Amino acid sequence: MMKELTKNKKAWHNFTIIENFEAGIVLKGSEVKALRMGRANLKDSFCRIIKGELFLLNAHISFLENTNAFFRPSENGARKLLMHKKEINRLFGAVSKEGMAIVALSLYLNDKNRVKARIALAKGKNLHDKREALKRKEAEREAQSAMKRYAKGY
Repeated sequence: MMKELTKNKKAWHNFTIIENFEAGIVLKGSEVKALRMGRANLKDSFCRIIKGELFLLNAHISFLENTNAFFRPSENGARKLLMHKKEINRLFGAVSKEGMAIVALSLYLNDKNRVKARIALAKGKNLHDKREALKRKEAEREAQSAMKRYAKGY
């Protein structure tokens, strides 16, 4: 049983997800409490491999008002992601190819109440791919509503 804390909906729109990974995340002070209260945004976040370590950049986790001013972590600061060296090297090899990126999909609590990040190896979509996906989604929505109307006898 996992509880999703925040989700990056834009990632599914802007990228074609190739492979998912789970990573631990290093948080400071009151960030876990802020995450539990839903004060996080992954909209513009991305991951980078820096000196053999994986970091989550541009993820916004707001601090709480009752947090001590001396211990307030940066809201958009880099947060280290914890993965095995083999997995990081595999990601690095894939990102070296043209058009690949590592994006954060969501933050969630696992069974042991630890915050985990779901990241993905992704390829950027072109504008026509995005339009095609929207058309397909709209067609599925219309088909569902037509089936509901048919089931009710209208």
